[in-house]
Amino acid sequence: KVMESVLVGLNHRTAPIQIRERVSFSAESLPRALDELRRRFGAREAMILSTCNRVEVLGVGLTPDPDGAELKRFLSEFHGLEPDALNGHLYRYTGDELVRHVFRVASSLDSMVIGEAQILGQMKEAFRYSEEFGSAGSFLRRLMQHSLFVAKRVRNETQVGHSSVSVASVAVELAVKIFGSLRRRTVLLLGAGKMAELAARGLLKAGAEQLRVANRTRNRAEELAARFEAEVGDFLRLEKEVATADVVVCSTGASGYVIDPGMMERVVRARRFEPIFLIDITVPRNIDPAVNEIETVFLYDIDDLQHVADNNLQGRQEEADLAEGIVEEELRNFRLCSRTQELGPLIGSLRRRLEELCLAELEREGGHFSPEDRSTLERMLRRTAHRVAHPLISQMKETCRGSLPHVNPLEFLAEAFDLPEPERKPRK
Repeated sequence: KVMESVLVGLNHRTAPIQIRERVSFSAESLPRALDELRRRFGAREAMILSTCNRVEVLGVGLTPDPDGAELKRFLSEFHGLEPDALNGHLYRYTGDELVRHVFRVASSLDSMVIGEAQILGQMKEAFRYSEEFGSAGSFLRRLMQHSLFVAKRVRNETQVGHSSVSVASVAVELAVKIFGSLRRRTVLLLGAGKMAELAARGLLKAGAEQLRVANRTRNRAEELAARFEAEVGDFLRLEKEVATADVVVCSTGASGYVIDPGMMERVVRARRFEPIFLIDITVPRNIDPAVNEIETVFLYDIDDLQHVADNNLQGRQEEADLAEGIVEEELRNFRLCSRTQELGPLIGSLRRRLEELCLAELEREGGHFSPEDRSTLERMLRRTAHRVAHPLISQMKETCRGSLPHVNPLEFLAEAFDLPEPERKPRK
């Protein structure tokens, strides 16, 4: 299954946000996307991971070609893009490289913010969707289970995730750098999801005293505001809410812009041209990038946060190197487990074939035995078949694990049945 698998994707390193937002998948679109991967492209198993910083499609058994061309075509056609729109932005992994990549993503070693904890939950959610819509099989289950184990090892055995970091925390750090202090500053959170919660936690820790939360669904805004003793804003009067804020952290998850240049021009006049900082941490973006052209409006999107994240990485590189070692170790373990599991059908066939040969001899002489004797002989022959098979199977497993990488057939049989080692006749 490893060799039949292919992953195609793009992330914050290979594509700017203008490209990433065009191929992101909403929760509502995933059932149709997974169905299309099975129905049109012949994938036996499929999973789609779509976050702020990456979109990846993993398929098993795609036809007619396994080199990723079909997945690239799927991404382009599903999102209504020209065939060459993604040229130069996509990466493709198969075999061991695919497994290594998935392990690194799960361990947040491929994240914009190394050590952030959100990606693992996002991967779990992507796999849950795959299972829910019938696209997860034995390979994806095994890959995800091992990925969770790798991420746990990295978390427990290194300091990569020692301090709580996330895209939201980087946004908070940027706000602090801009103002120097958040005291007496009004901060507006647009959105009440996980990213908004992380931002609220960081903003309060950084000294914010006036925090407001506005969300399309008011009760969710009220729940988040209650947890942090913040005020509840009115999303229906968004322009007024923005005008009273110094910092706006936007994470609504809307499919389009909720703040546009027209609104911000009116906001600037209402604020008498006092500077306002907007931080958009969503993909697709919720704030029209054109607002950055307006005087006294300073907009930062998720790609702008990359520079802050890169500075944070320098102090974590040594721990990240330790984590990479864990990934390589677990890649070898996964490979060995895969090889052993692939032996399953062959081992079953070997046992059945030896039993059939033994029992065939009993059938030839079956008329000479009483039912009681026949039953006893049948049990004996089955045990004999299993005893003959056992050393062969053990030797097959050792060879598959790589313990015996260069064994020729004669040496294999001699080792399996504890026979004298065959003589090597000198070549003439």
